[in-house]
Amino acid sequence: MAVAGALLAPATPAFAHGGDATEATAYRVRITGVSTPEDGLTVRAVEAGARLELSNTTGHSVEVLGYSGEPYLDVRPDGTYQNVNSPTAYLNETLNGETPVPPNAVPTAAPHWRRISTSTTVRWHDQRTQWMSAGLPPQASADPGRAHRLRDWVVPLRVQVRTFELRGTLDWEPPPRAWLWWLGVAVTGLTATALAMRWPRSVAPLALIGGLSPMLYATTRILDGGAPPLVLILSGLLALAAAYRHPPFYLALAGAALALFGGVTEVGAFPAAVLPAAGPGWLSRLAVTLALGIGAALCLTGVLRLRAAAQIRPQPETVAA
Repeated sequence: MAVAGALLAPATPAFAHGGDATEATAYRVRITGVSTPEDGLTVRAVEAGARLELSNTTGHSVEVLGYSGEPYLDVRPDGTYQNVNSPTAYLNETLNGETPVPPNAVPTAAPHWRRISTSTTVRWHDQRTQWMSAGLPPQASADPGRAHRLRDWVVPLRVQVRTFELRGTLDWEPPPRAWLWWLGVAVTGLTATALAMRWPRSVAPLALIGGLSPMLYATTRILDGGAPPLVLILSGLLALAAAYRHPPFYLALAGAALALFGGVTEVGAFPAAVLPAAGPGWLSRLAVTLALGIGAALCLTGVLRLRAAAQIRPQPETVAA
């Protein structure tokens, strides 16, 4: 439970506007550096590259400039402010079908700052880092079998009158071979079932591995800036408890929860190139594979043990007439 508590209490940044659900994607956003690095200023791409996150502990104000070079965000020692006269703020919200750009929001208008959070960390969508056109990039359409560099991007920052740059790249990546991961699920499930049936003591280590798998995936999602995936954490805890004690009914229940919530609901990771998770994509896919395969095996083992116990239950004697 201490592990779950740590996972459920990440630092909360400010959001420049309402967020949509983070999804897997084929576009990888990387940050290559800041033109003039400064202690206390850190920037990273989070949520599968859907947002940029800037943390400012320098002790002075750092501005993010908008698409027309106007002041957009200002991260100060006392919190994060948004310029309500910045067209960028409304353009970003319009992507989610929200507020249109009002007439007073023009790049040349004097900034009018509104504090949106007391946090000195802010996240925002930035169209400069994204592929905004409909359909695949031409490079990907012509050669979908390999990765393609789409462009280098720049987001300008400012401290007082000094302007500098946050720099990065945008790449398209081909999807992985999903069938290989489904094959891995089948092999894992069959192997785990065979082990559990032939060597009953193997159930405990299998439940341990299965329970740690969604916990690992949950951790990588949190490290990528996502909200704590409670369902993944709880399904992992159920399976971990089965590693300690595993009567047939509980084994079947924990295995079903692990397979469903740690595996079936997360199989979208198999065909996606870029996942909303920190670390290599194969690690997250492996976690889903183990959760689904081992969870199904534990569930089946529990059901078979329940059936076997019912069959050997003594039957009442019949009295001859």
